[in-house]
Amino acid sequence: MSPRTPAAVGRVLACVLALSALPAFGFGFEDVAKRAQDLAAQPYQKPDNALPKELSDLGYDQVRDIRFKPEKALWRNRKLPFEVQFFHPGGRYTVPVKINVVGASGSQPVPFNPADFDYGNNKQLDPTKFKDVGFAGFRVHANVNSPSYKDEVVAFKDASYFRGLGKDQRYGMSARGLGVDTAQLSGEEFPYFTEFWLAWPSAKDDHLVIYALLDSRRVTGAYRFELKPGTSTLMSVDARIFPREKIDKIGIAPLTSMFFFGENQRSQVEDYRPEVHDSDGLQVHTGADEWIWRPLSNPRRLLVTSFSTTSPKGFGLMQRDPAFSSYEDLEARYDIRPSAWVTPKGDWGAGRVELVQIPSPDETNDNIVAYWVSDKAVEPGKALDFAYTIAWQKQEQTLPPTSYVTQSRRGHGWIKEQDNTIQMMVDFAGPALKGLDKDAKVFPGLWLSDNGELLERQVFPNEVSGGWRLSFRFRRIDPEKPVEMRAFLRRDQEAISETWSYILPP
Repeated sequence: MSPRTPAAVGRVLACVLALSALPAFGFGFEDVAKRAQDLAAQPYQKPDNALPKELSDLGYDQVRDIRFKPEKALWRNRKLPFEVQFFHPGGRYTVPVKINVVGASGSQPVPFNPADFDYGNNKQLDPTKFKDVGFAGFRVHANVNSPSYKDEVVAFKDASYFRGLGKDQRYGMSARGLGVDTAQLSGEEFPYFTEFWLAWPSAKDDHLVIYALLDSRRVTGAYRFELKPGTSTLMSVDARIFPREKIDKIGIAPLTSMFFFGENQRSQVEDYRPEVHDSDGLQVHTGADEWIWRPLSNPRRLLVTSFSTTSPKGFGLMQRDPAFSSYEDLEARYDIRPSAWVTPKGDWGAGRVELVQIPSPDETNDNIVAYWVSDKAVEPGKALDFAYTIAWQKQEQTLPPTSYVTQSRRGHGWIKEQDNTIQMMVDFAGPALKGLDKDAKVFPGLWLSDNGELLERQVFPNEVSGGWRLSFRFRRIDPEKPVEMRAFLRRDQEAISETWSYILPP
């Protein structure tokens, strides 16, 4: 059979677009799960990523210059709430993914057509040679910021990574389908979403259903994503994974972000920006109803910590600081990058929220990872089901109901004689503190690990913010070891704030 011409490919895509606009039926999660189960029973087949050399040799900016033509978007001009555009493979994006559309007539593949792309300044490329190279991923567009324009609200690209956006947000941190042996000495395994199915929406739908097939050397999986754009864009995730063999650690609902420097860790190089990060802390809501805030850091060596709990109520990598003046970056706009909050569905049982912080010499690396690890062992050949939602939020941040940390500042502070002490300033704000008289009896609960010697502490109103500030000074005993700290505010023996949990790295 001779290769299809671009015109023929276009006719096939036109057939796909001509499918009935009724909601999908006859295909669903169980169909994908059956494929994943069958795949897990077979030896792993490494994906064929033999791209034409002129594509694999492209640099980062050259790949970015290849853009999908908006007028070619899936469901364009069909008066549907969603449109889909596709990513071209090239450079580091060498693993092709299959993309299908599911409608009343069944599942149909979306064929690759180079005529759907604008290759920009890549004049050296001959697009007519790129037949059936596949897609690198896709992005979904919907009306979020304006009723007259469909903004990008989610993108799936590279391994099992995906990112979401709500109203007035700009891409920052990412989520992943699964973490496999993250931060293990044996090395991390990165599963890939190898195939997607997009369920045709109706004109009245406020959500889009996406199915995905996951595969790697030691695990396969089936995923159902229900995307609901809005001020906070919600992604409901249902997953079933099938381990092929023993896996030491499965990370569920992994989140990936970047922290270069911030208020608690100043830049080691001269930089006009006060802070550079996509997220400034890990927030955890435990099964015991405790709220914990762990400010992020850029350590000198790998730092892995965790919070044990049973039946967690939520966790997320958050960008709490919304002030442009904290970043002063008109290009990156870290002030409008979203937080991602994970809410488990059902009872996840006993386990831990694990936080991995990796040294990074600049802001181009995602050096922060957070995920859930169950105490229950993963057994080869036995399916594991889990479900959760991710909220990509900014205006509607998930926060503790009492009070919460707004900033953590670390430094030497003013003293008459220089010494090796360190001063911490932790600001709290929130409903439990609002309107308190300056003479209210608010006390700090403060604990330092054995490597820290507490020298002084006090808590007092912050007359500028309307909250309260905890200030304390301590000395680190062994500079080669970390110091762990925990603090909260209380009044009449009742906690009126979340727990601030901080580690000063070696």
